[in-house]
Amino acid sequence: MYEVEVKVRADHEAVRERLADLDADPLGTVEQIDTYFDAPHRDFAATDEALRLREERDADGAITELTYKGPLVEAESKTREEIESEVAHRDRVQAIFESLGFSPAATVEKERTRFQVDEFTVTLDSVVGVGEFVEVETECGREADVPAEREAAQDLLESLDLDPDDGIRTSYLGMLLADGDA
Repeated sequence: MYEVEVKVRADHEAVRERLADLDADPLGTVEQIDTYFDAPHRDFAATDEALRLREERDADGAITELTYKGPLVEAESKTREEIESEVAHRDRVQAIFESLGFSPAATVEKERTRFQVDEFTVTLDSVVGVGEFVEVETECGREADVPAEREAAQDLLESLDLDPDDGIRTSYLGMLLADGDA
C-alpha cells in the first residue's frame, strides 16, 4: 500500500472555513505520541526509512500501531510504502525492540483534527515544537497510480486556498531533529 501525502504549513482557522465550504465531514480530533526507533543493523536516516510506535488517544481510549515506512518513491510528494499493524501491548513491543538492539531515537507529539473530502483525508496538525500544518492524503495499491493521486491531492490543497508549491517533504521527525528538539 502506498500513502500519497502532500503537506504544507498553514493557518488552521482559514483552512477550517474552506473545509466547511467544501462540506468536509469531520472525523474527530486525536492526540498522537510517536516513538521512532534507530536500528542496530542500518541507518534509517540514510536509507530514508522509519520504524514507529504510535499511541493514538481520543475520547474513547487509546490504540497503538506499529508502522514501517519505506523510502520516498517520488520527488513531488511524501509518498512511501507503509505497512501498519495494531499492537495490543505497546510496552511489550518496545521491550522486544530494545532487546534486539533497537533504541528510541525521538518522540513526536501532535494533535490531529481530521476531515474527509471524497477519498482524501485532510488533517490539521499541531506539532509540538514544529508548528501548524495541513496534510492531504490518500492511499493507492500500485506505485503507477501515485502521480494521478498526488495531482488530485494537490488540486484539493488548492481548493483549500493553499499552494502545493509550498509542499514540505520533510517529516515531522526530520523537522524536530533538524531543530534539535527531538
